[in-house]
Amino acid sequence: MVQTIDAAVFQRMMIHAHAAINAQKQPINDLNVFPVPDGDTGTNMTLTIGAAAAEMRKKHYDAVGQAAAGTASALLRGARGNSGVILSLLFRGFAKAIKEKETMDGRDLAIALDFGVAAAYKAVMKPAEGTILTVSRLAAARAAGHAREDDSFEGVLEAAIQEGQQALAHTIDLNPVLKKAGVVDAGGKGFLVILQGMLDELRGLPMPEDTEKETVPNDKADFEAVNVEDITFAFDTVFIVRKFQEETDLEPFRAYLNSIGDSLVIGEDDEAFKVHVHTNTPGSALNEAQKYGVLELAKIENMRTQAEDLAAGKHVQSTDDLEAVEAELESQNAPAGPVHAAPEKKFGYVAVCAGAGLEAVFQDLGVDGLVGGGQTMNPSTQDILKAIDATPAEIVYVLPNNKNIIMAAQQTIPLCEDKKVIVLPTKTVPQGISAMLCADPDAEEADNTAAMTEGFSYVRTSEITYAARDSDFDGFAIHQGDYLALEEHQLFGTDQDLSAMLDRLARSDSHQNAEFISIFYGEDVSQEQAQQAESIFAAACPNAEITLLAGGQPVYYFMISAE
Repeated sequence: MVQTIDAAVFQRMMIHAHAAINAQKQPINDLNVFPVPDGDTGTNMTLTIGAAAAEMRKKHYDAVGQAAAGTASALLRGARGNSGVILSLLFRGFAKAIKEKETMDGRDLAIALDFGVAAAYKAVMKPAEGTILTVSRLAAARAAGHAREDDSFEGVLEAAIQEGQQALAHTIDLNPVLKKAGVVDAGGKGFLVILQGMLDELRGLPMPEDTEKETVPNDKADFEAVNVEDITFAFDTVFIVRKFQEETDLEPFRAYLNSIGDSLVIGEDDEAFKVHVHTNTPGSALNEAQKYGVLELAKIENMRTQAEDLAAGKHVQSTDDLEAVEAELESQNAPAGPVHAAPEKKFGYVAVCAGAGLEAVFQDLGVDGLVGGGQTMNPSTQDILKAIDATPAEIVYVLPNNKNIIMAAQQTIPLCEDKKVIVLPTKTVPQGISAMLCADPDAEEADNTAAMTEGFSYVRTSEITYAARDSDFDGFAIHQGDYLALEEHQLFGTDQDLSAMLDRLARSDSHQNAEFISIFYGEDVSQEQAQQAESIFAAACPNAEITLLAGGQPVYYFMISAE
């Protein structure tokens, strides 16, 4: 049994843990896919601990306490979704327990696990049993008991995992929702996969193969899957610019590139930045870039030509020769710095949403910063923090617009030093829109907060999506592919006919009593289907004012607000 570990071993354990959960993220997602296809716990936990693994690859630590602190910091900023936030809290407490330690034995591990559980329970307003909290608490308790008999690090970690597995199996009985779905808790499963990955590294077992490849960004498009006529912006343009000065605000440049193209990604460190964008005017992009620094290297590829060559079975010409320069930039190990906008007004607003139509609505209502995300794609705390930092206001309101993003948003409050952050717990996009409609730039802070809170509290949200698998829930026999209607996140009904489902939903009490109904249709809905939905609601709700808007949101065919 391994008695103690040092910083280097701990760093390798975190990297192995990331590989382990990355390999199992889809099975973990499948545990909470019921009945709506919003299972993203595995993805969120993988991305969260991936931030820590990246940090562990970059830096060398002399003491295990320092390595744990670096892990906790990276997890906090990379936290996505409730599961990711709770995971970051577990490691935050863990790090505090061993902050002065150069090495770590089993007794130290038991104390650290206990500190982590305490930090997580303290931060969760209403802790629910049958979740990752239960699994981590019972695993920590067993670790403490084992440490009194055997204080080897390996022995204590193994005991914690064994107890955690038993606790995980019991979550199906502790949580009524899990029992109905017939699954164990996804977050608890993910936590144990992480611990097992740490133990496997300690025992010299190989990391799962090819897992890291899934998380490495790929700048090249899959041309074989693209029809030439579907390519709006022809030139795949990638270039590297050496900055004139370290503190360079790239937000104006980002806005410009968004105006002339799409598929925009900008990565930066203190000395340089790399841009990937699809555009029809690559020369304009390069000329604008030279306002911010010296152009070092660029590649421009015509995706229409490449697609035609592929279709004809020809060899595709490429100038994809940036790997050496990219490797040099990555070796500098400097994370991208956030943009800090000086306050120019009293109130600012940041909203989370997915879909071009919804983004346009929020922008029209005065939102300063938009964070891409929603169901199945929760942004990290760092993503939200960047948007807050870039908002030129003294007080910044954050609208998470999803119950699984509220915790990640709340983690930004202590991280923002020069602005006051107020997180309004909006659980749906329509709630966020209603909150913005009530915002008053001339009001006092308390009055503005109260008005926005009151505004979204009256909104009832319904959604229509599809079933990911066969299920039996609350008397509903659900079949894979069925249309599902939800009211306030509760299952309203199912149907194989979309029009019939819309009609039943329109005749529910929340819509029959509404004065205003807004229908946001998603990316998979045609204009004809959207207009048909509008007609159904107009016929069923003659006393309500009906508004149809193109939301462009994924997952949900329709999001419907009633006030």
